[in-house]
Amino acid sequence: MLDVSYRFGRFLLDCDTRQLLGDGAEIHLSPKAFQLLAVLIENRRRAVSKAELLERLWPSTFVEETNLAGLAAEIRRALEDSATEPAFLRTVYRFGYRFVGLVVEGAAGPPAARACVVYENRRSVLLEGANVIGRAPDAAVQCEATGVSRHHARILVANGEATLEDLGSKNGTYLQRERITSTRLSDGDEIRLGTASLIFRIEPPPGPTDTVSLDSTSESSLARRLP
Repeated sequence: MLDVSYRFGRFLLDCDTRQLLGDGAEIHLSPKAFQLLAVLIENRRRAVSKAELLERLWPSTFVEETNLAGLAAEIRRALEDSATEPAFLRTVYRFGYRFVGLVVEGAAGPPAARACVVYENRRSVLLEGANVIGRAPDAAVQCEATGVSRHHARILVANGEATLEDLGSKNGTYLQRERITSTRLSDGDEIRLGTASLIFRIEPPPGPTDTVSLDSTSESSLARRLP
């Protein structure tokens, strides 16, 4: 497996750190579920058979196909995906599985810019590359307000800058009440899509966790509270 990252929707699969992130927060996956998701994303241009997946995950070992179904269910729970109307993981009847989400591939590691948008008190972290805003299930920033297209606009994060681009939406994309096709964003800018108002923010990277030292009095008090 190459040391790369795969971004899809609001998720990032980092093969170098072996982490699945959602909106910047880590989402737990078992090692086999992580491996299955990575294999399916790597081979997303085709459906992968159950026989091939069993050999990739459990080489030279006999394992029941039900183990794959269990891992697929674990992945769907982590991605909040649906088996009947999948946005990411589709079951190919009597054959195997295929990853169907829109994927942006890049080098592993943290994003070059810590940018986010705030919509209805919900904060969505923007990752390096194209971040689509719209009503579609695979949009990085989900926005279901009236007048918003499935893929309405996108914010391109690259080289420490963020650019807002309209994606041919029916009702247009506005920055500070002015309709745009493409423009650079600054911290605090208001983006309007249909009836929705989103605020673009640039945040400093998180600092190191402070080390807390307990004095002898605090340690004694803590010890008394412990069972």
